[in-house]
Amino acid sequence: MGKALGIGGVFFKAKDRDALGDWYKKTLGFDIDKSYGGTSFALDAAPKGACTVWGPFKSDTDYFNPSKNDFMFNLIVDNLGECLKQVQANGGELIGEPCAESYGKFGWFMDPEGNKVELWEILNEGKFE
Repeated sequence: MGKALGIGGVFFKAKDRDALGDWYKKTLGFDIDKSYGGTSFALDAAPKGACTVWGPFKSDTDYFNPSKNDFMFNLIVDNLGECLKQVQANGGELIGEPCAESYGKFGWFMDPEGNKVELWEILNEGKFE
């Protein structure tokens, strides 16, 4: 039997794909490839212990609030505090207070198109304890 090996990408519709791509480039340093409008993250560039999580939420979750979308994505970052400052400086709306768990620090924001994004700075080599 074949099996999935990981997440190959995150794809979603945008009202203005180019403007949103430019915002992520300016705000979080995305290297936008204009030929397809996205960015590719090298798997070996992630911090030790990094992983990609696939996790469906219950249909009545409020974890994605205040977004009206049925999805949220998580980005691994190298410095949560600096990234949140950059998000705010570029017009992103910070959501809630950052928090720390044994496996990392987290913060949230709404991007210019109303998508909720979770930022994750890995601690303890990403181990879920």
